[in-house]
Amino acid sequence: MDWLDSIFTLQTFTQAILVLCLICAAGLALSKIKIGGISLGVTFVFFTGILAGHFGIRINYDMLLFAQNFGLVLYIYSLGVQVGPGFFTSFKQGGIKLNLLATSVLVLGSAMAVALVPVTGIGLSEMMGLLCGAVTNTPMLGAGQQTLLQIDPGNMDGSNEMALACAVGYPFGVIGVILSVIVLKAVFGKKYSRGVQKDESLENTFVAEYHVSNPAVFGHSIKEIMPLSGRKFVISRVWKDGKVIIPASDTVIDEDDHLLIISGKHDVDAIRTLFGDRENIDWNKKDIDWNSIDSELVSRHVLVTKPNLNGVKLGSLKLRNSYGINITRVNRAGIDLLASPSLRLQLGDKLTIVGETKAIDNVATILGNQEKQLRNPNLFAIFIGLAIGLVIGSIPFTIPGMSMPVKLGLAGGPIITGILMGAFGPRLHLSIYTTRSANLMLRQLGLIIYLAGLGLSAGKDFFETVFRTEGLVWIGVSFLLAVVPVLIVGWIATRWAGVDYAGNVGMLCGSMANPIALDYANTTVDGDEPSVAYATVYPFSIFLRVISIQIILLVFS
Repeated sequence: MDWLDSIFTLQTFTQAILVLCLICAAGLALSKIKIGGISLGVTFVFFTGILAGHFGIRINYDMLLFAQNFGLVLYIYSLGVQVGPGFFTSFKQGGIKLNLLATSVLVLGSAMAVALVPVTGIGLSEMMGLLCGAVTNTPMLGAGQQTLLQIDPGNMDGSNEMALACAVGYPFGVIGVILSVIVLKAVFGKKYSRGVQKDESLENTFVAEYHVSNPAVFGHSIKEIMPLSGRKFVISRVWKDGKVIIPASDTVIDEDDHLLIISGKHDVDAIRTLFGDRENIDWNKKDIDWNSIDSELVSRHVLVTKPNLNGVKLGSLKLRNSYGINITRVNRAGIDLLASPSLRLQLGDKLTIVGETKAIDNVATILGNQEKQLRNPNLFAIFIGLAIGLVIGSIPFTIPGMSMPVKLGLAGGPIITGILMGAFGPRLHLSIYTTRSANLMLRQLGLIIYLAGLGLSAGKDFFETVFRTEGLVWIGVSFLLAVVPVLIVGWIATRWAGVDYAGNVGMLCGSMANPIALDYANTTVDGDEPSVAYATVYPFSIFLRVISIQIILLVFS
């Protein structure tokens, strides 16, 4: 059995890959365990790696570094591509308020961490590790480790200490935020959960029928009426004397016509003022059979799969005038968007089209509608994006007042590139589309490999540290860093900023990059408002966390 023993003890490439695979597999198996209905998810991979390191399992050092760094880059870039499309739109209207509050959590927590360094005697690198654990943010940890090595390439001990501190603080970061949610629910949940106006920019499309009774629009075409409203909406169907037609831009609106209009819910009052009374029919029910509404028209979903349409404005295709169809909705990544002429199409968009069967077939041919084409991963875009991100991360730039140039590093460069590719790739006609399952696979694979390597490198001294007085201090500090900023900003958000409980806890979980706490928060309310608020602040919070730890280390080291 010497061969079996050698597989685990001799530090070869095979042994390194085998050990990492076993750590990942064991951690994922443990991730199904729930305590009080709460699971730490893939974080169990991190703790499995720590356990393996504690029992003396070692792998080739270069292989360990490669696994950590490549896993981190893959995870960070895929994360950037995922959040990119919503990154800049998250600053619109009420999103600005939520992002400012989330930034306050970051600033307060960072200030507390820096202030606690001289008070507790904890080193700056260890304190930053505790902060990473308290905010359950592994990309932030990766950026901090890279910055430490940038300042002193030989400071591997400092990098490992940071990972060790993060491992100590991580469970208490999760517990601390969940306890904060419980406190906010007890204090503000009932009093403020109702009656607070929701952020209109976060609402989906709304369908309503209007009876034309405003003399100002009688006898005018749709293209003449549209500029009068100052709002974006789509007229899906027009009923004239009981007969349905697909409207074109030159369709004339007459008295007693009935219009089926898709708009934002916040525009309903303005549209009612423009056309006339809204009919008391609920057109937003999920079980509506649109094909049974009239016998002459059908409603179908068509996929955009032709690469040459990526980034093209919907209005430039002139599909309505050419084929007599109407595009009522564009579904992108599960979110319904208004099919306005200025909307730029992306590969994978699902268009809801109303019209005659033959006309829709012709439009489907133009758009592609070949689902098989979307299943093939666009590996070229992934590797080009990774390469660009690494180059950007290696560029030094000077910030006034700092003694040495700053580099975005392995974490900062790829996340910025991923965000920009996700946000602007379609506008530049770059085909970056990856199915949601493929993107999730890349993200999870990168994160799990990174956590396995990170845990293995930190495991050697983990238990010795935790059960010393120093470890108890670390636990207390990480708990404070997790709870105090969340409670303070949560109180301000509800009492002074007018954010309701559901939006508040979602924002706080997003600012702490804590999906585990979000899962718990979602169980305390009806609806998905916590998830919406989480998604609104998460991209900007991740970006700020990755950049802020680098600035703190460069300024105070």
